[in-house]
Amino acid sequence: MSLFFAILFYAAAAIFAFGMIYKIADFARTPAPLIIPTTPAPTTQAGVWLRMFREVAFFESLFKANLWIWAFGWMFHMAMFLVLARHLRYFTEPVWFWVDIVQPFGLYAAFGMAAGLGGLWARRFLVERIRYISTPSDHLMLALLLGIALSGITMKFVMHTDIVGVKMFFLGLMRFDPQPLPADPVLYVHLGLVALLTIIFPISKLLHAPGLFFSPTRNMVDNPREVRHQAAWAAAMDTKKS
Repeated sequence: MSLFFAILFYAAAAIFAFGMIYKIADFARTPAPLIIPTTPAPTTQAGVWLRMFREVAFFESLFKANLWIWAFGWMFHMAMFLVLARHLRYFTEPVWFWVDIVQPFGLYAAFGMAAGLGGLWARRFLVERIRYISTPSDHLMLALLLGIALSGITMKFVMHTDIVGVKMFFLGLMRFDPQPLPADPVLYVHLGLVALLTIIFPISKLLHAPGLFFSPTRNMVDNPREVRHQAAWAAAMDTKKS
């Protein structure tokens, strides 16, 4: 099992890295021929940066659109951030000081993560218009994330695993010197789900995370009267003609 998970995580990391590079490059070269920021929109670049910060940190547009969906969505994402920050202790030696500080918060944030996912999944059954547009992949992604959260909670509060052994395993992977992985069925489930998520991330709807930064409705300055907007391909054609 140690060899299996070592190969699995090496493969998952490679697929994730190349997949994300490809998709982000694709986002970057997609033309935006029109000024289409969602109004009211900032008229300066500094205003765009501030708007993006509010969108990433506070989900501003979702807050204005639907308060209860915002509550579950923000709860899940912020809890997941704390959980991921807490997990950095498995990849650093010595552990960074701020990772030590976040440990107790990340520990109980797992419950917030599971609660947020539960609320987001419930709306796909209880809200008719959301149920109508939900696809099997939407349900599978939520089930996968919830499975990761619940298996992590189980390892911490129900069936304890050897976290020192887990850390040695991942430090060994980073140094290309794989170490034995603790024999724990719940740990195998948890790591298997994490690896699966890593593999499918670049081809899933979870790409809204980096995709937000390339959204023309959010990253454009609303100044069509002051500055003529011209797509790169149009500018290239003008250059050839001249």
